[in-house]
Amino acid sequence: TSGLPDYTRSEGFAQHAQDDPRGFVSPDGILDWVRADPLVFAPDSRYEYSNTDNIVVGLIAEVAAGKPYPTLLADMVFGPAKLTQTSFPTTRISLPAPFIHGYIPGAKPQDVTTYLSPSGAWASGAIVSTPRDLGAFIRGDLGRLFFGAAQQREQLRFVAGSSSPPGPGTNAAGLALFRYRTRCGTVYGHTGNFPGYVQFAAATADGTR
Repeated sequence: TSGLPDYTRSEGFAQHAQDDPRGFVSPDGILDWVRADPLVFAPDSRYEYSNTDNIVVGLIAEVAAGKPYPTLLADMVFGPAKLTQTSFPTTRISLPAPFIHGYIPGAKPQDVTTYLSPSGAWASGAIVSTPRDLGAFIRGDLGRLFFGAAQQREQLRFVAGSSSPPGPGTNAAGLALFRYRTRCGTVYGHTGNFPGYVQFAAATADGTR
């Protein structure tokens, strides 16, 4: 609801992906791609998914906690949820074996597994994980493993809006969490994409499934 333009739609991001896709870019460098752009809409007037929001929130978390964002992830998320096969790479391009290759479809599918540096995603999704760890994370998120009831009440205040890419059923947006009302029931989670990959993680309201 910030109105910040999505950096993944910027000319700077497109140019970086074309000229130096495997090159490192800092969070401040990411924000530079949209720093001079006007807001897309007035804050709190509506909802639109923006990867820029996640970068800003990551930087705010660093200042508030006085710790680097990777340390916060390790201490507050990876450790408590026992995510032993999850990492937050920013300079490493290769993936730990074994891994699923990512492709761009076409007459001759193109392997883009290591095409783009994860630094360009940073707090907006530079996570390498496994299906087992991803399930453990989303169950922990709904099960209040990472924060208490008061924080969850704020997280579960939903407004009209879809995740990116949209998830199943009717989408609504909360704080870093989406509600998906489907014909099979209501679940809470998040989608995500990176060149060659699309992810979806969801759990029941209490995190038990």
